[in-house]
Amino acid sequence: MKIKAKLIILIFPIFFLVFLAISLFLWWTINTKSPSNDPTKISFLIPKGKSASEVGSSLYKAGLIKSPLAFKIYVQVTDKSKKINTGEFELSKNMSLYEIVDRLGKGPVEIWLTIPEGLRREEVVEKVLVQLGVADVKFRTNFLTASKGLEGQLFPDTYLFAKDVSAERVVKVMNDTFEKKFVELTGSGGIRTKNEIVTMASIIERETKTDEERPIVAGILWKRLDTDGWLIQADASVQYAVASAKCSANSKCQNWWPILTKTDLEINSPFNTYKNKSLPPAPIANPGLSSLKAAINPVPSEYWFYIHDTKGAIHYGKSIEEHRANIAKYLGK
Repeated sequence: MKIKAKLIILIFPIFFLVFLAISLFLWWTINTKSPSNDPTKISFLIPKGKSASEVGSSLYKAGLIKSPLAFKIYVQVTDKSKKINTGEFELSKNMSLYEIVDRLGKGPVEIWLTIPEGLRREEVVEKVLVQLGVADVKFRTNFLTASKGLEGQLFPDTYLFAKDVSAERVVKVMNDTFEKKFVELTGSGGIRTKNEIVTMASIIERETKTDEERPIVAGILWKRLDTDGWLIQADASVQYAVASAKCSANSKCQNWWPILTKTDLEINSPFNTYKNKSLPPAPIANPGLSSLKAAINPVPSEYWFYIHDTKGAIHYGKSIEEHRANIAKYLGK
């Protein structure tokens, strides 16, 4: 009996391990197969920032895989979790888990394009080209042609486009988004024209660094514009004028926002707010929502001046004397 007991004690773990191995094999085999034989194409969207676990859960809810756990295990063991792309994919329920993962790693039918705030349209098209992964001179030319007269009205955001999207389509979607946002912000209108608001917003976008300071700077700039004897004197507008004079609109420029010299401040251009009393005739960049809000709802203050120190912090001045003191203190000039 003692020998039998010992054999049972020795054999039981082996049988258990064999049973466990067979069970795991069957579980894995079942859960990596296709959910059905349906070949119908399904559009599956992976937003930016989604983890492998979240993607697996979404695939399961869409009926494209049998087990989110099997998906998670497979992509982690094979080190494919970081190779999953974002965008829109065409998948079907007759694809196995292996085929699904392989498809997600090869690139989407549509991809996400992110356009940051404060760029000229010439910079916008370069961002688009980089994210599309192409160097297409014709695309650049078509984009600049389609966006002519729309500076300031190409809304910065994250968009989903087909990989073979046309330049005209990108411009239209960005402009349509701007129009929708602008109407939502302004309603039936106000005392300022659309061009005035967008132009001021574009200056605010380039002149400020945080959402908190934008309404205050907007108040300062509108006050300068509306007060006799004052000029807006926004460096960003002069940068726009200088770069426009130096760079061809149909080619890439090394720096669309150059550091200004005293000579630059004398440039003869309607965009030079150091020489002209009025706003520039058109926007200098494409502002984001925060800058548009600031231009529409400026915050009144006693300030007339502002500077940013070397760390990017803003300092306001109520008088020219206070402004000069800030320059000496924070910029050492």
